[in-house]
Amino acid sequence: MASRQIVVIGLGRFGTRAARTLYQLGHDVMAIDLDDRKVQALTGVVTHAVQADATDEVMLKELGVDNFHYAIVAIGRNTEASIMVTVLLRDLEIPVIVSRAQSELHGETLKRIGASKTVFPEKDVGASLAHDLFLPGVEQYLELTSSFGISRVLVPIKYVGHSLKDSGFSNARDKYGVVILAIQRRDDVILNPDEDELFVDDDVLLIAGTDDRVVRVIGTQSLENEI
Repeated sequence: MASRQIVVIGLGRFGTRAARTLYQLGHDVMAIDLDDRKVQALTGVVTHAVQADATDEVMLKELGVDNFHYAIVAIGRNTEASIMVTVLLRDLEIPVIVSRAQSELHGETLKRIGASKTVFPEKDVGASLAHDLFLPGVEQYLELTSSFGISRVLVPIKYVGHSLKDSGFSNARDKYGVVILAIQRRDDVILNPDEDELFVDDDVLLIAGTDDRVVRVIGTQSLENEI
């Protein structure tokens, strides 16, 4: 999986968890917050942790944020600040901006002013968000440890028409080192599928494994296409 440059602004529980997980996934992460204590807690845990006012456009430019391709605005209850930062990132021409929303109205406003995607902390846990966005192909993710979880993945086209065995999924020691727990096929669910089961177009796979092994299964895709 290619490493991406990602800036995370706002280091509450949501932003901190997203920043940590993205760094663990191998990305170059800059974490920004006004609160120096929150910044210190991430020093050495992400690529760069910086105490700064993200509503200051000059400061963002000095930090080189305009060179980043991805941004997560994880600011909590201060809706004015989240809107302002989203606008500044749009003006800096950051290609992909994911902004945290407090309500449906707030989310709609963020989209109208430049957010590529909005997320709601009540629905989206920071770690799950990191996997959903930056492991393209993963539709949903359940974290079990910092690097191991269960992913819901649309079957890659290269496996369609082939059996689990022929595709390298007979057991956890096979080609990919993951376990396919179930296959959802339209309204049916096949639990613990047999190795001779053939993959069908539009199958949804429930896969248990480490992040790097899931990446090998789904291959690489463009995040912009996902968003």
